Amino acid sequence: MTDTATDTPLLLCGARLADGRTVDVRIGGARIEAVGTAGSLTDGTRIDLGGYLLLPAPAEPHAHLDSAMTAGCGGPPSYEPEDVQRRVTEAVLLQLGHGTTAIRTHVRIGDVAGLSALEAVLQARRALRGLAELHTVAVPRLLTGIAGADGLAVLRDALKMGAGVVGGCPDLDPDPGGYVEILLGVADEFGLPVDLHTDGSDPARLARLAAMAGGLRPGVSIGPCGGLGRLPYEAVGRAAGQLAAAGVSVVALPQGGCGALESRGPGHAPVRALRAAGVRVAAGSGALRDLANPVGRGDPLEAAFLLASYGECGAAEAYDAVSGLARAVLGLPEVRIEAGFPAELLAVRADRIEAALSLAYSRIVIHRGRVVSRTSAVREFTDTLALDLPRQARSRKDPA
Repeated sequence: MTDTATDTPLLLCGARLADGRTVDVRIGGARIEAVGTAGSLTDGTRIDLGGYLLLPAPAEPHAHLDSAMTAGCGGPPSYEPEDVQRRVTEAVLLQLGHGTTAIRTHVRIGDVAGLSALEAVLQARRALRGLAELHTVAVPRLLTGIAGADGLAVLRDALKMGAGVVGGCPDLDPDPGGYVEILLGVADEFGLPVDLHTDGSDPARLARLAAMAGGLRPGVSIGPCGGLGRLPYEAVGRAAGQLAAAGVSVVALPQGGCGALESRGPGHAPVRALRAAGVRVAAGSGALRDLANPVGRGDPLEAAFLLASYGECGAAEAYDAVSGLARAVLGLPEVRIEAGFPAELLAVRADRIEAALSLAYSRIVIHRGRVVSRTSAVREFTDTLALDLPRQARSRKDPA
């Protein structure tokens, strides 16, 4: 995808960075042109970010948008293409409002629905171009045995149609090891990454996966791996070391297991142990208002908040799990607030990362160099004069 140019540069004024500096940022096209001390940059459409923390934008590495927004449908959700496209569009815009500018969604293929859901997701992706980047994972149910022949044919058709990631749920196949072996072979054939939905509760399966995936490019990720967290400490350490050596990334879902593909029980991925072993661990939101989680928010800052509040890592590392590391899992270029880097940015009303994870309601989202979403929240209390309490402080000019 080539950079898109705008007629006038965008000038973000007085933004606070995570390292404490207050800067101006000038954006031209889809990239950051310059970063200077506050008040030093000119030329551009000004947005006053006084009172805001400017961060690399989050990415969502594990969504199920074809089933999103179905919790209140009162029965089995419709998988008519127009209904799937509407749900996907609504879900992407909801996550975009939270700051997520790139999303990887798993899409079921085969069985009765065939490729219709994938076709609807791809249509939504085309319609959303310029607002958010949508990556699709084709997920067949069975691949081994006689029944698996149809699944393999549908998988190949899905990849030719435009799905960009080879996915699957080996836990649901009678031969999980054979399932993974077939998937890795298809991925190698098409030159695509692999994203497996697995509970990760079987150390032997993880060891075999690591042995088969080692060195595969452009990469393998697994998640949500809640079952891995239920294993004995020694088993977790061995599995983490094997995954790290093979270069397999793990996508954790701090809000809980994603039931869209029949997760095997409660639990969370042992993020601290995985990170200590050198595994790249990103974090996602998972279920979004579907039967698995009717109250899912799809908010990356909530995922980061949960990681930090569980004590799995510090606030800065938790945010990196939903931004820089999530982008790496998606194969996207790194974002830094420096000249030359992609202008994928999130401004939140806060003065530091910890505050952003706690109460970041007001947000401004920048995708490919332009503002694509604004959310403004103002909290006021009654009787503040009588109690001699101050009203909520505001910046010089609230851009939201």
